[in-house]
Amino acid sequence: MTEKPKLSDEISRMAEEYEPLMPVEKKLIATSLILGTALIGILLWVSYTFFPAGH
Repeated sequence: MTEKPKLSDEISRMAEEYEPLMPVEKKLIATSLILGTALIGILLWVSYTFFPAGH
């Protein structure tokens, strides 16, 4: 019977097979971060503008 591979062996094997990100993946990551930041800013602005907390 074969032995189950150990977690450390699997992790080291994954680290050896490193693939750099493709340009389209980099654009998707950047777009997601920018969109998320912008939406949080809009949410904060709406919150402070329309729902003041007794300033």
